[in-house]
Amino acid sequence: MIESNHPRPQFERNHWRSLNGLWQFAFDKQQQWRDPEDVNFDLEIQVPFCPESELSGLHDTDYHPVVWYKKFLELNPEDFPDPGGRLLLHFEAVDYFARVWVNGQMLTEHRGGHTPFRADVTDVMEGKTTLEIVLQAEDDPLDLAKPRGKQDWLPEPHAIWYPRTTGIWQEVWLEKVPAVRISVIRWTPHIQNWEFGLDVVLEGELTTDLWLRVRLIDDDIVLADDRYAVLRDEISRRIAVTDPGIDDFRDHLLWHPHHPHLIKAVIELITLEEGRERVLDQVFSYTAMRSVSLTQNGFLLNGRPFYLRLVLDQGYWAESLMTAPTDAHLRRDVELTKQLGFNGVRKHQKLESQRYLFWCDVLGLVVWEEMPSPYRFNTLAIDRLVSEWMEVIKRDISHPCIVTWVPLNESWGVPDLPNNAAHRNYVRALYFLTRTLDPTRPVIGNDGWENVATDMIGIHDYSDNPDELFMRYGNFESASQVIARKRPGGRQLVLDNLEIGNHPVILSEFGGIAYSEGGGWGYSRAHSAENFLERYQKLLAAVSRCEGLAGFCYTQLTDTFQEENGLLYMDRTPKVDMQMLARATVNAVPILVASADTGTPTEKRDERFQGIEIFGP
Repeated sequence: MIESNHPRPQFERNHWRSLNGLWQFAFDKQQQWRDPEDVNFDLEIQVPFCPESELSGLHDTDYHPVVWYKKFLELNPEDFPDPGGRLLLHFEAVDYFARVWVNGQMLTEHRGGHTPFRADVTDVMEGKTTLEIVLQAEDDPLDLAKPRGKQDWLPEPHAIWYPRTTGIWQEVWLEKVPAVRISVIRWTPHIQNWEFGLDVVLEGELTTDLWLRVRLIDDDIVLADDRYAVLRDEISRRIAVTDPGIDDFRDHLLWHPHHPHLIKAVIELITLEEGRERVLDQVFSYTAMRSVSLTQNGFLLNGRPFYLRLVLDQGYWAESLMTAPTDAHLRRDVELTKQLGFNGVRKHQKLESQRYLFWCDVLGLVVWEEMPSPYRFNTLAIDRLVSEWMEVIKRDISHPCIVTWVPLNESWGVPDLPNNAAHRNYVRALYFLTRTLDPTRPVIGNDGWENVATDMIGIHDYSDNPDELFMRYGNFESASQVIARKRPGGRQLVLDNLEIGNHPVILSEFGGIAYSEGGGWGYSRAHSAENFLERYQKLLAAVSRCEGLAGFCYTQLTDTFQEENGLLYMDRTPKVDMQMLARATVNAVPILVASADTGTPTEKRDERFQGIEIFGP
């Protein structure tokens, strides 16, 4: 197992440190300050928790159009870069538009609430041993043209929208880098030829006699040790590993949720000086051998049928909102998801931290990654979403856990798809843009309904009648009839004569059974713990028998504020016995069907689930 606590686990250098902790803070509700020197920093905040959260120490849920942060940082001796080197200040996510000043000079700005950016602070150090860091975050709470996901625009959370997140909400950290360095690493496995595609971008002034050395290590065995002459700042290579031949050995090298096998990588930039090698830069990474593909009716992982058992995961905590209280909480969410019998998650309207994706890689959980939506259709919203979506794909493309990209959900931001050609063309543009940036994974252009460009047809159907679900999706013909004629969510499922028969069908939202002692809501409600478990078992038994489906996504993993339709409470404690839930999830409870000979009930197990491990609580 690969262990790391780095905020960017697939691109790790030795010299870094976290800047999380206590910062000075100010609300600027009147938007009166333009210069850091004018700001009255009258509060303190615990970074990286947003001011709306309890763990920030503020817990102020009012509208906050502008906020300010300030930190005096005493530099350690190891922070100072080597001659010619640089010192970088990283922000993993700031919502929504950020400006950064260091030692009185504005160094950078960034638009987008979910993706990382950095500032090079080297030139403003001026021999000082301290840095004065100031960040301003603009986040108009009423702006519906920015990608905001589930963040509410009303004063209090309502319906399916939750408390807002303003300003810093992921890691802030400092990194020492050399003058000439590795800037980007992208891994692309090619399972057919047992090769890894490696794309590297270099930064800084290149000199002669530069080499890139790449080592792939499986446990303690070196699979590859390659060197490439550096002729330009972009390097693209294929790294071949020996085909193990026998299936047992081949399977050992493949990444799968039941066998999340990762291969360590060390990438070094080397120069030759007087006949001797000197390492200029060293980055630690990892990759995995796995492939994702589709058949007409199914989803394939590593070329083999893989039935998707997903759970919808909003990724909120009561005390810290979109930010996990600790890294252990992220790991625990992955473990709980697996313990409930699911092999994947659909991260809903949230771009999770790279630490979460790391734990999915390490522990074995497939991920559908979905872009948080804006709620208006105009040129500003288009520009914002496209720009940030491209940053998302660039950030996460090398994670083996990600198996599907979802740029839009339920026509949010494109509300008039059936009647507006511009809306439909936008969905097509996002679909083809995503497929262009990453041709190795399927893309769902608009999950839920009104599909115009997609590799899989995702359907949201919250019927609480198991028999009805089985009638709709029990076989390919019935599922095709539903897609062509029915409207489970009150919306058309396909538009513009999209060819139905060439796309696997996923029930990508269903269930939503509420059970709690509070006054929250769900799509249906159970009146007792026993009734909740019984209803879940019957729904899952029906769906798992549906031959017209390539998988499902149950709503949802945890209660989320006023939505009380989770399998777990919001504090992650189970509502009923987890082992019983897990058995229902993988259809381990025998299904009673009529015997062809006697007409009496008999036990039958779905062969798609044979050999699936049941995880205990």
